[in-house]
Formats: sequence, structure tokens, C-alpha cells
Amino acid sequence: MHVTTCKLPCPEIADQFLLRRDMTFLNHGSFGACPRPVFAIYQQWQRTLEAQPVEFLGRCLSERLRQARMSLATFVGAPADDLVFVPNVTYALNIVARSIPLQPGDEVLGITHEYGAIERTWRYVCLQHGATYVNQPVELPVTTPEQLVEQIWRGVTSRTRVILLSHITSPTAIIMPVAEVCRRARAAGIISVIDGAHAPGQIDLNLQALGADFYAGNCHKWLCAPKGAGFLYVRPEHQAALEPLVVSWGWQPPTPLSGSFLAYPEGRPLQAYYEWMGTDDPSAFLSVPAAIEFQHRHQWVDVRHACHELLYAASQQILALTGTAPLTPDDEHWWVQMRSLPLPPCDPALVQARLWHEWRVEVPCFTWQGQPLIRISVQGYNTPTDIDRLLTGLQAVLSTL
Repeated sequence: MHVTTCKLPCPEIADQFLLRRDMTFLNHGSFGACPRPVFAIYQQWQRTLEAQPVEFLGRCLSERLRQARMSLATFVGAPADDLVFVPNVTYALNIVARSIPLQPGDEVLGITHEYGAIERTWRYVCLQHGATYVNQPVELPVTTPEQLVEQIWRGVTSRTRVILLSHITSPTAIIMPVAEVCRRARAAGIISVIDGAHAPGQIDLNLQALGADFYAGNCHKWLCAPKGAGFLYVRPEHQAALEPLVVSWGWQPPTPLSGSFLAYPEGRPLQAYYEWMGTDDPSAFLSVPAAIEFQHRHQWVDVRHACHELLYAASQQILALTGTAPLTPDDEHWWVQMRSLPLPPCDPALVQARLWHEWRVEVPCFTWQGQPLIRISVQGYNTPTDIDRLLTGLQAVLSTL
């Protein structure tokens, strides 16, 4: 089994990453991977911080973060003042969940495709307020976005206060019709909260056009920034209602210090609340423009398309091997560089362990809604040889179960 006829546009991209060469890494979706030039910028920021911490944190940080946010804002299609850097999506959506004043009897609607940490966040907050988290079933396979929207909307009631939806789902790797869900939510007076962990760098974004009230994204996954770089986008009408997770200098600053991290416009708490939590290392945030530039320089739109084609070829062979049907159609409206495929009845944890220990293939296998799945990520550093190794290993493992 092989897919060696597939070609990536820039074979040298693999040399730009720090990943070990003695393995096949097909799990970019979990934690990402950072290219050497971006990681070098990251370390440069860290060295600059250590050379003069007071200068870096006390006098220069606010402006440097503003410049980095401006670069990110252009990339995701949002005003820079409506964005704030955070470590990751889980952190961002904790901000949102703890800031919405839920009342007893309110409902927060999620679907059965949501990421476990985010579902737990909302269940926890609902429990504190006497609200209910509704886990709406969305069944697969599907063939049209309209089928998804209708399944999601069946969970809406007169008590629905918030709709939570992943832009690209973690377990099933499906691009959800979030714009239409946000449009319906706004018309119904429901707050829309989008988990965009897998979106930046994998699909094009225009957050203003998307229409979400809150949108959280990771830069350290598909955008390939250093670990700990994420963002939260908040529509202006919601910003004054945000509550800080950690009360620090940005909360009601009495006299802003000239040139310091406290110099934020009155009434705009987004950056004031969340860009200074005390002494930490903001180097990952400041490296996001370098990650954006890296992808521009390497024509990442073409890279993404080539990765999709390689993953499509792999999908066809895996579906033939397993005798299973795909969860969605094959085109880039449904998935781009990450796809979950059904496995035959098996212990997926054992399959994953054997692929790693016997074949040095790193790929997640798990059970979702009773169905064993394998989730394959193909990034610019992957080659047809990587896919061949996966196919050979998967065939060997499945044949002995």
C-alpha cells in the first residue's frame, strides 16, 4: 500500500521543523509543531527578556503586544482592539464561560463533537449557576451543511442562552457551518461561542464576517507558533462585561503608569484584564507574527491544498482496508489537513500503542460515540513516505487483532 504519487510543493519544508526524524508524526492536531525559524525568533524574544527584564516587561511590552496583535488581527480578519492574547483556547473559553451571567434554568447548548476540556468548563460553570449543559447529538455520516445545522438547532429551546460550537471539531475533524449557526443565534438572541482551536492556519478566517460573539483560537497548532500562543476575539458590545480570571494591575488601574502595561484606554478591559497576569513569559505571543510570515513565505495556501490531497489519498486506502464509510464528503469544505476515519471493531488504544511502539507512527486512535476512529493530521513536513508507513503499519496491526 502506498501513495508515493502525491507530491508536496516544497519538500524542503520538512527540514524546517524540529521534529525527530526517527518517527512518522501524524498528530499535528494535538499540539502542533514549530518551525526552526519561528522557534529561533521565540528564543530571541526570551533572550531579550532576560537581558533587561524591567525594560522588556515594564516599558516595552504593551507596544510589542499591540504590534503582534495587529499582525494577528490582519490574519484572522478582526480589529486588533477586539483581540487579546491568551495561552490557549481552554483559557480563553474559561474567561467567556465565567463572564456570562447564567441564571437558574438557563441552558448552554453544545454538541457531541466538542472537545472534552471545553465541555467540562461549561458543565462546571452551569453547575455553579443552576443552569444546564445540553449535549446535543449530531449524528454521522452527513452529506450537507444543512443537515448539521438542523441537527444542532434541534437542541435549541426557549431557555437556550448560549450556543457552543467548534469551528473544526476535535474528535471528528469536521469543519462546522459556524457562520450559519451564529446568524441563527443572533436572530434568536442567543450568545454564540466558537471554539476555533484547529482553525487558524488550517482554514482562512474572517472573524468579523463570521459573526460570533466570542471566538477563541490557538496559534500554536496549525499556524505553527510556539506553544502557549492563543487568542480570544470578543465583539465590542460584550467586552465591558468580561470578568478577569486573575485580578491584577489591569483591574481599575487608578493612575496609569506612563509607557507601562497599564496604559490601556478606559472602558476597554480586554487587554488590560488579560495581557498582564503578573510576571510571565510573553515570548510565544510576540512570535506569532513570525509564524504568520513563515507561512506566507512558503505559500501555505498551496501547502494546505497539497496536504489535503495527500490525506485524501491516504483516506481512500484506509477506507478500503477497513471496509468502513467516511463520516463526510471528501472536499475541502468539510476537512483540510485533519480527518477522522472509522476503524473496524477494535481496541483503538491498543492500535495507537502498537502503531507507535512497533512502527514509530504517532497518530491518535480513540472511541467517539461508540465508534473507533483514527484521526490523521497531515502538515507541510509530512511526505508520502509517512503515509506509506502508516498504511503498512495499520494493515499489519489490524490483521492481527
